[in-house]
Order: sequence, then C-alpha cells, then structure tokens
Amino acid sequence: MRWDNLAENNANTPTSGAGALFAADTVTTRTFNVPEFRGITFHEVRARSIVNRVPGASRMPFEWTVNPYRGCSHACVYCFARKTHSYLDLDTGLGFDSQIVVKVNAPDLVRREIASPRWHGAHIAMGTNVDCYQRAEGRYRLMPGILTALRDHANPFSILTKGTLILRDLELLRQAAEVTEVGVSVSVGFVDAELWRTVEPGTPAPERRLDVVRRLSEAGIGCGVLMAPVIPHLGDSPEQLRATVRAIAAAGATSVTPLVLHLRPGAREWFMEWLGHHHPHLVRRYERLYADGAYAPTWYQRRITRYVHELAAEYGIGPSHRGAARKLPRRESRPPLDDTEPTQLSLL
Repeated sequence: MRWDNLAENNANTPTSGAGALFAADTVTTRTFNVPEFRGITFHEVRARSIVNRVPGASRMPFEWTVNPYRGCSHACVYCFARKTHSYLDLDTGLGFDSQIVVKVNAPDLVRREIASPRWHGAHIAMGTNVDCYQRAEGRYRLMPGILTALRDHANPFSILTKGTLILRDLELLRQAAEVTEVGVSVSVGFVDAELWRTVEPGTPAPERRLDVVRRLSEAGIGCGVLMAPVIPHLGDSPEQLRATVRAIAAAGATSVTPLVLHLRPGAREWFMEWLGHHHPHLVRRYERLYADGAYAPTWYQRRITRYVHELAAEYGIGPSHRGAARKLPRRESRPPLDDTEPTQLSLL
C-alpha cells in the first residue's frame, strides 16, 4: 500500500507536511475476528484535517464535507467513491469493500476546526463520499463525537446514509435540531429484494432503511429519501418505480429525489464486470447508454425524474426542500479555511 503520497515528510511533500493527510508514523492496521468484520482490514490513521472543501467543478449543492472513513463495507457495486482507493494504491474493487481507512481523531479535528476563528459556520455534509454509518462505525463510534461538536457550535449539517446505525444517535440529532439546521436523507433506490442482494450486499435491506425514515419522522426529524441509484434495465420499470415511491411515501419521507446510476472511472469497471457476470445480455445496452461518459443521456434522466415526481405527487410527497433556518445567531462571516483537502463526493 502506498501511504507515502498522502503522508508527511515523503519525497514529494514539503517537510512542513502541507497537503499531507496524516503523519507517516500514525498508521495502525487491525483485523477483528468477529463475524461482522470478517475479511475486513482497518487502517487507523490520525488525519491532519477533516473539514474538506468540495471541488469547484462539483455539482453538489454544498461546499464542505466531513468524511471519517475511506472505503466502505456496504460493497455497492456502483459506488463512484471507489476511485479514491486508487490514491492509496488500494484495489478499487474488493479492496474498496474490505480495506477501510478510519480517521480515528475525526471528532477532535471537527471540534478544533469549526472552533477556529477562520471557520465561518457553513453547512457541512456527511455521507457524501462513503457512508459514515457503515459497519465500522459500530466499533469506532466516531459520529457521536462529530455530532456533539456540531451541536455545541450550532453548525448546520446534513447526513446521507444507507445505514440503520444512525438511530443510535437519534438523541444527538434531536438536540442538534433544536439549535441548528439538520438534514437527514436515507438512500433507497429500489425495494426489489433480489436486486438489493446483488448490487448492495453489505447494506441493510431497503425495508430496514425505510424503517429508519419512519423512526426519524416519528421523532420529529424530517427525513428525505434519495432514490438512488435508479438502475437502467434492472430497476427502472414503471412497476418497480411505483413500488419504490409507494414504500417511501408509506414510511413518511418528507421528499423523494431520484438519481439515475452514474458510472465514473473506478466504479465503471467494477460495475461492468459485475454486469457481465450477472446480466451479460445487458452489457451492450449499457455500453450504448453510457457511451458518452459517466452519465446516462439527458433524455433518460429527465424521463425517470419526471415519472418519479409524478408518482411522488400522487402519493403525497414532494421534491427536496431546505429546512428551517438556524435557531442561534450566526457568527460574523469570515474567510473559509484555505488549507483543507479537496474531497471527492458520492451520493451513493
């Protein structure tokens, strides 16, 4: 594994450590012989920064993210964050699913960085690269400390997850929502059990994720659903889309936002290999559909979006919308931090 390009004091990095993600002597590799972590290796690091600026060219509607993990045991075959593992010379296929980087000092870093005079209290998005409530969080418990810091500073934030472990932190979410803007979204692209087992083998079942939506709603925390990904030719029939939107509405979601599968480098190769094994008759159709790049044609995306929104209106839910404003006075605006690491994003 190549840690040197991301660590301090290597041949390509100034001795000041500018741009480094962690010190070279802070990596500890562990394995745990318990069923839920069998086959998974954890690389514990002490990161140098944690509040990361979104690249300017990104389509994302937020500017800052916190990602306490790299790699994800959810093992979604389509996840575009796979590419980030190549920066460590780790495999973007099975390696992404089983070699998990844990930023063990993430809670302390969040508290320190948002307390800085240079921080201007901007919205922070979590779960946009890999899931912050993946299985590793059950052991490392990084999110309670992160949420506590955000609550204490009344800093607005949002979370996107496929994990049911978020319910462990329900009380912290409630406390934070009393003082700042809190947004929670759960990712449920389909309710087809057979499709779930093959494309998202490490995630909780769709119905369990919808239970999370229900529980959060009952607790007074509005929860939207990112209906992602809508998978062409496998999860996009009118019957499948209707069943999914109906289940989302029944769970009490405040919104549903469809997102068609996109295949960026790193994810594309892994997904196409999976497709050739499980659905070889679709390979040529996908090659044509994604011939122009990572995204399906605009006409296809618009067709899916229009139909899902029609179904949402039929079942009484609407598109995504912003929540209430922060409830504590905002601090005076200051220039943002300028020494943070750009981060790649994933909605999935």
